[in-house]
Amino acid sequence: MQPPQHVTFRAFAGASDFPAMVACANASFAADQTRFFRTVEDVARDYAAFTQCVPQQDVWIAQAGDEIAGYVRAWHWAQADGLQLYGQFAVVAPRWRRQGIGARLHAWLEARQREMAAALGQAGPHAHHAFVTEGETARAALLEKAGYRPERYFFTMGRPTLQAIADFALPAGLEVRAVQPGHYRAIWDAHARAFHAHWGYAPPDEADYQRWLASPVFQPHLWQVAWDVRMNEVAGQVRTYIDTTWNAGNGRQRGWTEFISVGERWRRRGLARALIARSLRAQADAGMQESGLGVDSENASGALRVYTDCGFVVEQRNCVFRKPLELGTPGRGA
Repeated sequence: MQPPQHVTFRAFAGASDFPAMVACANASFAADQTRFFRTVEDVARDYAAFTQCVPQQDVWIAQAGDEIAGYVRAWHWAQADGLQLYGQFAVVAPRWRRQGIGARLHAWLEARQREMAAALGQAGPHAHHAFVTEGETARAALLEKAGYRPERYFFTMGRPTLQAIADFALPAGLEVRAVQPGHYRAIWDAHARAFHAHWGYAPPDEADYQRWLASPVFQPHLWQVAWDVRMNEVAGQVRTYIDTTWNAGNGRQRGWTEFISVGERWRRRGLARALIARSLRAQADAGMQESGLGVDSENASGALRVYTDCGFVVEQRNCVFRKPLELGTPGRGA
């Protein structure tokens, strides 16, 4: 299906595009019940911090009069095992769907990612990568038609109240310390070490660390970080945060029990449960009424059981789709 003639396709023009992009994205999010919600300020901050995406080259927009009907964005990163991945963000506002716009944007996106792979100059392997939430059924269908296959499922879990929080004790020899600026690097490095064997792990670099320090989820007053007293090392952490934009857009008072990790030598001693319980109480003290988190459905460390024990239930089943990226195929078609 060819898009309507009055719909044109163009590159990203700069910050002047942000209001229409946000309107398009939020309409798409609402139609698909993703619960995502963005503001112009959010998008401006994110676009200013990109390191693996040049918006003027890696964003493609479907323009319909004064309205943005849809847009896509491409970026690149590498897993620790050497797999080169090419991520994608894609939205089409609901009233512009089923008119060929999504397919046209996707064709451009894949062609751009082939250009990115060719410019990288590495033999591979390479793969297109898309994270799709449970409600994005139209997008999932488009990807499957284009040859993508489900690679991994992830759950969004929620704890509907912050009442009756279990009192899991910290293991002996560990203590939770108030986070100080001098702790930031140790906390960051400990989390990276704890995740190095997890599916999809990509080693963070200095740019990632600096971006983390300036990110809206950087809320150390809410974090629960346990230290091994004898070794003076970070044993485990829960980097709790409150997303006021999400709460305003969804009419909720939810905190997020996220960035949960326990170092290998301190596992299977109840530390994760103890830190999660402390995190939930901190969220309640901050005025939250519920909590959420995300988890790999095939997490090998027993995370699902831990989260269930702490009162969380599955709310959404989301999927990572991938497709091998073949070098040497034709360039952009849009």
